[in-house]
Parts: sequence; structure tokens; C-alpha cells
Amino acid sequence: MKRRETLKKIAGGAVVGIATHSLANRVLASENQLEKNMKGKINHSVCRWCYNSIPLDDLCKAAKKIGLQSIELLNPEEFATVKKYDLTCAMVSGIRDGYGIPKGWNRIENHEGLIKLYDYLINETAKAGFTNLICFSGNREGLDDEQGIKNCAEGLKKIMNLAESKKVTIVMELLNSKIDHKDYQCDHTAWGVELCKAVGSERFKLLYDIYHMQIMEGDVIRTIRESQQYIAHYHTGGVPGRNEIDESQELYYPAIMKAIAETGFKGFVAQEFIPKKEDKLASLAQGVKICDV
Repeated sequence: MKRRETLKKIAGGAVVGIATHSLANRVLASENQLEKNMKGKINHSVCRWCYNSIPLDDLCKAAKKIGLQSIELLNPEEFATVKKYDLTCAMVSGIRDGYGIPKGWNRIENHEGLIKLYDYLINETAKAGFTNLICFSGNREGLDDEQGIKNCAEGLKKIMNLAESKKVTIVMELLNSKIDHKDYQCDHTAWGVELCKAVGSERFKLLYDIYHMQIMEGDVIRTIRESQQYIAHYHTGGVPGRNEIDESQELYYPAIMKAIAETGFKGFVAQEFIPKKEDKLASLAQGVKICDV
């Protein structure tokens, strides 16, 4: 990270000046303390859209103070901002050009447009040095689950050579179709796992959203343990309501995070709750602390 390397040079005497030397040492000490305060078993991220009222630069500064390593669900136009603060984007957004959650890979008629879009997104993701790019099944609209898997696999296979060559993982999100995303097809872990098997690439995996899967199927920890080889990323959220992940909701996140860590997972866990409290950043810091097992 260029900024930190420069600070180290300053602190080491590469630049003359006692005041500058002292400032650099204080900044490095502060950043090192943040790293020491995090336990290191979970890589922490946050979803940008939950904090849209906060300018991205300000969110980046807050993220660094909290101890986050990533701000995610960003578009390529936003990559430079997070990189400026030595942050990564652990999951690149795939909602663009009219495609997204309701309009995805389960419809053959969407494939041509999606392939063009994902060719662009894969290249931009790789160019930035990021590794995960989100995708969606789309809504059923009367399509049965078996045919939905076949259609998704047929389209996704057409971008996997590029994804594999660029070392970018395409990650389909599991969402609930009961409350938030009516009729969404990839709404159960088992369906997602079957799709992973049908695509047949190590560069295609699932985003296990804990909030959504608690609503649809529960049994979160056992499912994580049994399906962990197909999971590339996790999202949090309080149930019910998708608010803070504290004692106001039904899930006990420390146990879930411990189970994730025990699988040997090396990816990211992103906070994706909508802060209900007035101090949104305090809620974010609290969520990260809860998940830092």
C-alpha cells in the first residue's frame, strides 16, 4: 500500500524533519493499533448502499478507523476512491444496464446482454485487482427450478473462460423470495449448490446472505458447514427487519462467525444491514465488533 510505504520511509528518516517524522510515526502507530485490535479470523467489509447518505470518501475514512478492509457493491467508476484509502472492493456490483436482481441469468433472452455486460465488468474488476463479481438468477415468472438452473448454467458457462483467465469469481447471491425479493429464483442454498455443480467452475460460487437464508430456510450454521465449498462470500443483517445485528434480533452472530471461521474460510464477511439508529457509523462499528470473533 503506497501510502503506508511512504509513511514508513518518512518515519525511518527518508525525509528530513522532526515534525514530519513524528507525525508519520503517530499515523503508523494508529493504523497498526487498529490492525492489532482486529482478531484476524474474519475479513471485514461493508455494503455501500446501506450508507448511501454518507459520501464515499467519508465512508472510506470511517471504514479505516473501524478496521474494515473493504467497501463493496461498487461500480467501476468508484474503484479509484476506495483504492485511494488502501481499501479493496470485496464484491463488485452487477446491477447495471437494466440487469440485476429481477432480470438475470435464468432467462435465455437475457444472455446476450448479460454476456456483453459481464465481459466489461470482469475486465474492469481484474484491472482494479479485485476478485469477486456479483450476479443474480432473476425472478421465476413461472419458470420451474430445474429449467432455471439449466438456463443460468448455459449463460454463465459463456463467461467462465474469461472469468477464469482473469482470476475473477462470479458469485450468485442467495436472496429471500418471501419478504424482500418476491419470486426471485436463487432463494435456497440447495438450488444454488446445484447451479454451482452445473456450471462446473471453481470461479463460480455463492454469496450466502445470512439474513435472507434465515428467512427462507434457517438452519444457518449447519448449512454453512455442509455447503462451505460453494460459498465465496457472506452478508449479514438482523432478522426480522434487516437492521442492526445486535440483541434486538433473533440470530446470534458470534456463533455464526465462529462457524464460518472454523470452515477455514478466507474470504470476506460484509455488513449489509440498514442502520436504524441515528448514528449509522456507530452501528456499523458495533456490527463489525460483533462479527470479529
